[in-house]
Amino acid sequence: MTIWQIWLLIAAAFVVIEIFTAGFAVACFSVGCVFGAIMAACDLSLTWQIVAFAAGTFLAFVFIRPFVMKYIDKRTNDNHVKTNMDNIIGKTAVVTERIEENGYGRVKIDGDDWKALTDNGASAEVGEKVEILSYESIVLTVKKL
Repeated sequence: MTIWQIWLLIAAAFVVIEIFTAGFAVACFSVGCVFGAIMAACDLSLTWQIVAFAAGTFLAFVFIRPFVMKYIDKRTNDNHVKTNMDNIIGKTAVVTERIEENGYGRVKIDGDDWKALTDNGASAEVGEKVEILSYESIVLTVKKL
């Protein structure tokens, strides 16, 4: 196996690693490996191969990665997938522990018990129905129905 083939094998390994990571960072090293392989195929010394690898990696980070990241961001924003937390927004819950005025209580939705507070700081009694407006971490903000 020749040196240029080893460079390409390493480039392929970086591509495989990139499949399991996010951010298109590892793929930039793959581009650098291709530059190194070209230098090796031209029978240049290892020093030139490493310089080409570094330059190719740098160029990929500076010129290719920003465009790829912009494409990835646009694509993920267009196809936003709701999580389970997003799906409870707008649903009705039942107060299981009194929500204190300007404080916390607990509500039950779909069999799960959540810490909650009201949107306007009002209290809510046990058994009252509330609508889920939003969440912050694991605390739901609700409004009385």
